[in-house]
Amino acid sequence: MKSADGVEISFERSGTGSTALVFVHGWLGSGRWWDAQRDAFSSKFSVVTIDLASHGASGRDRKAHSVAAYAADIVAVVKALDAERVVLIGHSMSGAHALHAALQLPKLSALVLVDTLKNVEQQLPAAQVNEMLGLYRRDFKAAVENVLPRFLFAAGTPPAVKQRLTREFLTRTGEEGAALLEPLYRHDIAADADRLKVPVRAINSDAQPTAIEANRRHFSDFDVKIIPGVGHYPMLEDPQAFNTALSEILRELKV
Repeated sequence: MKSADGVEISFERSGTGSTALVFVHGWLGSGRWWDAQRDAFSSKFSVVTIDLASHGASGRDRKAHSVAAYAADIVAVVKALDAERVVLIGHSMSGAHALHAALQLPKLSALVLVDTLKNVEQQLPAAQVNEMLGLYRRDFKAAVENVLPRFLFAAGTPPAVKQRLTREFLTRTGEEGAALLEPLYRHDIAADADRLKVPVRAINSDAQPTAIEANRRHFSDFDVKIIPGVGHYPMLEDPQAFNTALSEILRELKV
């Protein structure tokens, strides 16, 4: 499957349900982050896991990364599915990409954000973004091992998850990490939220608060489920709790 700019996009599909659950990983991840969700939901739904461009098994020949380009990866896959209904699930960095893609998907029933866009009105100052990306470029190993854990992991994050993610991150260079992440911080997320009319649900950790009222000023229909004791990767850290939360959302929305 090729994206709009010709980059090859890898995806996997399991199950045969008329509703497709389309899972999109976060920064430096892959569709493998959703294996527990594939196993839990493919008996009832068509479960699709995407590797965004420059991630996983997808092509790494994209010349310029942007939220629009990542969204085009998602749109290309969803259009190829020919599903009756689609629920789009985006984690971390890909919350913004999934939101932008959602505006282009007429069969979308809901958008589920996973520990991301906790306050769509909040935008990091450019100086802070530049400092963070500069750190990645200067010493990515030190950033991954000594800085990121303070923001990504909780006391209850299983050691195996920490080790796995650290290992996966360090297969990439700091230049790659910075280039793949930077578009997130240069995009007007609130403007996209203002335009989206389908229900938006979030599954968030309790490590940082969710600005529910701020998000409701932009999303026309927003609510959140909180999973206590996990960090930034609830689907990996506590798959059972995550799957229960997602099941409840699908049931409440009658998907």
